[in-house]
Amino acid sequence: MSGGQAWMVWLGVALVLVAIETVTVDFTFLMLAGGAAGGAIAAAVGAPPVVQAIVGGLVAIALLAIVRPWLKKRFTATNAPQLMGAAANVGRSAIAIDRVNPAGGQVKLAGETWSARTLGDDIEPGEEVVVDSIEGATAIVRRAHVVGS
Repeated sequence: MSGGQAWMVWLGVALVLVAIETVTVDFTFLMLAGGAAGGAIAAAVGAPPVVQAIVGGLVAIALLAIVRPWLKKRFTATNAPQLMGAAANVGRSAIAIDRVNPAGGQVKLAGETWSARTLGDDIEPGEEVVVDSIEGATAIVRRAHVVGS
């Protein structure tokens, strides 16, 4: 292969690595593609093949060591899990529709009427409650603490 076309080979390798990255989405092949791009630039300025390989390797190592950890942290950050269904109601406020006690009752929770019970207190209609847990289709509630009372 003539020295004038070596950059095209490096560029081809970089493109193949980018294509592999689209499947893995781990940022490893993207960093290796960056190294291949470094080799392509070295070839384009007329560096001998050994220098091209050294430049490509050093760029890839630097990208893997510095850029990849930052990218993984930035794009794969774990957010708090989004609760769905009944579990999403734990910790929410509700209003007692009728008396709620350990035997049962009803509350208005997130715009819906729920069966509810307490673990001890009797709660009167109109009082604000907080959902401590959900057992089946029943909200286990406690009286909301009002600041200043």
